[in-house]
Amino acid sequence: MSTDCTDCAVCVDFGSTFTKAALVDLATGTLLATAAHPTTLPDGDGHGDVLDGYDACVAALVEQDPRAAGAEVLACSSAGGGLRIAVVGNEELVTAEAGRRVALSSGGKVVLVLHGGLDADKLTALQQAEPDVVLLVGGTDGGNAEVLEGDADFLSRVPWPGPVVVAGNVESRALVADLLKAAGTPHVLADNVVPRIGVLAPDSARRAIREIFLSHVIGGKHLSSRTDARGRTFTEMVRGATPDVVLTGVELLARGLDDAHRGAGDVVVVDVGGATTDVHSVVELDPEDSGLAREVVATTPVTRTVEGDLGMRWSAISTIEAAGRHDLHDAAVRRRSTPDLLPDDSTDPDAEREADLAIAAAAVRLALERHAGRSKVVVSPDGRVVERSGKDLREVDLLVGSGGVLRHGGPEAVRRVLAPATGDAFEGGWQLPRDPVVVVDHDYVLAAAGLLAEDHPVAAHRLVRRLGPAGIGSVAT
Repeated sequence: MSTDCTDCAVCVDFGSTFTKAALVDLATGTLLATAAHPTTLPDGDGHGDVLDGYDACVAALVEQDPRAAGAEVLACSSAGGGLRIAVVGNEELVTAEAGRRVALSSGGKVVLVLHGGLDADKLTALQQAEPDVVLLVGGTDGGNAEVLEGDADFLSRVPWPGPVVVAGNVESRALVADLLKAAGTPHVLADNVVPRIGVLAPDSARRAIREIFLSHVIGGKHLSSRTDARGRTFTEMVRGATPDVVLTGVELLARGLDDAHRGAGDVVVVDVGGATTDVHSVVELDPEDSGLAREVVATTPVTRTVEGDLGMRWSAISTIEAAGRHDLHDAAVRRRSTPDLLPDDSTDPDAEREADLAIAAAAVRLALERHAGRSKVVVSPDGRVVERSGKDLREVDLLVGSGGVLRHGGPEAVRRVLAPATGDAFEGGWQLPRDPVVVVDHDYVLAAAGLLAEDHPVAAHRLVRRLGPAGIGSVAT
């Protein structure tokens, strides 16, 4: 078999714990081979390189299919702490909250949210948070410009050394850009994330954050100092932050490309990990739904939330406390103190597997509740009406589970972890999926599809549709 594979691509996710790779046939969208290896981060003495684990993955792919050696490489990364974003906005309820939502949908971990104007104390907090990017927002278009311009002036006088994305009042962009340019602060200008009250416009800021991530953040983490066997550097391979790329894959799964390459409909993906539980959703909103309360910051069809206190290992204790599962305290302590704990390596594997499923089920349910919000009956001047907060997931067509506990746990894990978060009625009015098709991303194809989506959209669609219900997304040949 030839090792030349111009019609293949190796899709790589440099994760915080594991580096995962997949070889994909670009003509058919077929998954040809997969591999995983612990992510190899440099140590304090400068030994090690993130490409060491990547090389091991490629070697494993080549063993399965020699064409992997010559394939195009596309990568995403959350290694070395991922993308850390600090949001600086006018005030808490509108622009700062809008900036937080945009940062999450851009694949970032929001490490700090500030509002009300920068000062010396807030600068200290900003420095201690060590963000990779500052997202500077504030004011509707044509509205208040004082705080946004004052924050830009403050950052220019420090001066702030890291990159800044400016996504506030468009009438202030020229002044803000001049201030940051004069200070030597790298920056990218984007459209306002809140052009007017009640409207959230994340797309331009998402693109700007991706640009900053690729141009300044990846190289700045010093995760690699060499090239691979074909002379490619880590920074040349990486196309975006992993959560941002995954969300692109979720959008493709939900919406498809066109009538010949259809989507699965409304989709929710929940990924339970060791430290966080992430929820991605693509749900078409009903503009005629009069029961939905008007929000100052609007809900968007494409949403990502990250629950930093919900997880299987590092966040196990806070997960069981939030769920009221005090019977799992000892199991959670073991996982917090030994994050690499594997049930099969323990003295009581059955009990540890049972604890893993219970902790995962709690994390999934809580993360979906926080993402979805709830509905309740209130009395208004018009009588009794249903008021809703958050994002209504009740009519979601497809629920996709991800994370090691689901990928390796079999049908019982799916039943135990995902089923409790679905149904027709929930105490408290939680707007969780009523009757979705439930699947697991066993082969981790959402990240691969997100990487392929821009340059190879049909292959990406063919790859991701394997997660959808039978018969969706038929492809013209």
